[in-house]
Amino acid sequence: MDWTRNIDSYCERLGPEVWAEPVNALSNLAFLLVAAMMWGRVRGLPLAQAMVLVLAVIGVGSFLFHTQAQVWAALADTLPILGFVLLYLFAANRDYWRLRLWPALGLTALFVPYAAATIPVFAKLPGLGSSAAYAPVPLLIAVYAVALWRRVPLVARGLMVGAGVLVLSLTFRSLDLPLCGRWPLGTHFAWHLLNAAMLGWMIEVYRRHMLAGAAPRR
Repeated sequence: MDWTRNIDSYCERLGPEVWAEPVNALSNLAFLLVAAMMWGRVRGLPLAQAMVLVLAVIGVGSFLFHTQAQVWAALADTLPILGFVLLYLFAANRDYWRLRLWPALGLTALFVPYAAATIPVFAKLPGLGSSAAYAPVPLLIAVYAVALWRRVPLVARGLMVGAGVLVLSLTFRSLDLPLCGRWPLGTHFAWHLLNAAMLGWMIEVYRRHMLAGAAPRR
């Protein structure tokens, strides 16, 4: 694999230069700002602190991708997102469902076959494009919200809000290229801004649950 192959996937990018996507690149500051805001709020909650750290890494990785625009930078962009999804799933399985360590890990690992099975289905939907790779996530959040509605209704409502914001975020990501002729700036930056807000909100949902004493510390 050519790790330095250039990637041009977004409306704003018109060449291989580092600052060919200034808005897409700088909008990643939102991840760092939200991480900084949340850090003081999650003191004493190790899993939530880990989420905040990964949130900051997402911003750095995405910044690298939208400045370097090469294969290695694409991995720096996507792997932290996967890491956050898996970390949050584990936290949800352990503390929302109150599962023990190994069942929580096992249920978290099922995300891989779940994503492998659903991404091809979403890829067939018109207009999603490369956003199909992310589409299983809001669906899974919504499934958890419905399943948890009676057990922890406040968490379930919070998860449903997160799923809704992520759907909106994916909409802007999907419209980036189709609207490029009319809006040369593109809409990918809105994906960054909304994702930063959504991930911060998901951490806040977890923080409130833990501080309310609804789940035992392990």
